This record gives sequence, C-alpha cells and structure tokens, in this order.
Amino acid sequence: MPERRTTPRKKFDYYMRVDDDDAQKLLGHMVQVSAIGLQLETTVPLPLQKDYYLRLELTAELADHPFIIFLARTKWCKIDDIHPNLFHVGFQIMEITPEDNRVILNIIKKYGS
Repeated sequence: MPERRTTPRKKFDYYMRVDDDDAQKLLGHMVQVSAIGLQLETTVPLPLQKDYYLRLELTAELADHPFIIFLARTKWCKIDDIHPNLFHVGFQIMEITPEDNRVILNIIKKYGS
C-alpha cells in the first residue's frame, strides 16, 4: 500500500499514557506522533471514524501542566504483527489549542527518533 502520510511521523522510545478523557480510562500508549496525528498501541480494537477526547499525561520537562486534552479521530486499526493481543490505532488530530500543539511539537523534538 503506498504511503499517504504527508507529515513525517516520529517513533517513540518512551511510552506515553493516553486516556479517553470522557470515559476516564486508559485507552493506550502513544508509540508514534506527528504534528497532525498519532499512533496508539491498545489492547482492544477501536472503531474507525470515532472521535475521542484524548488526555495525554505530561512530565514537568514537557509543560507546566500535568496533561493536555485534544480531539482526535480514529483513522485505522490493525493487529500487531508480533503480538496478536495488541492493536495499533492511527488517529488524526481534529482540534487542539495552539498552546497544546506546541506541547505536541516539543514531545516530537524531545522523544521522537
């Protein structure tokens, strides 16, 4: 399948916890991120084209607040090639404040490889 992504995505060496803010529960861990989207590793498949308010837990070195919340939509979901009990889910960021977007860019700079 040809690559359709236009914004480079960075792999993560550090698992960042991501919660479903509405349900107040762990959704997964971020494993890749770009300025317009992210990939989570989850233990359950997620429905496509569903909007989630994602809560990303932060460290003090990333921001002066403990988390950011932004709206993201599931775009794809697939079973992990090595661990069939895990799923990789792609999200497109739909709404984010400029300040929180700067935090995402800082995460990419600090932890992306």
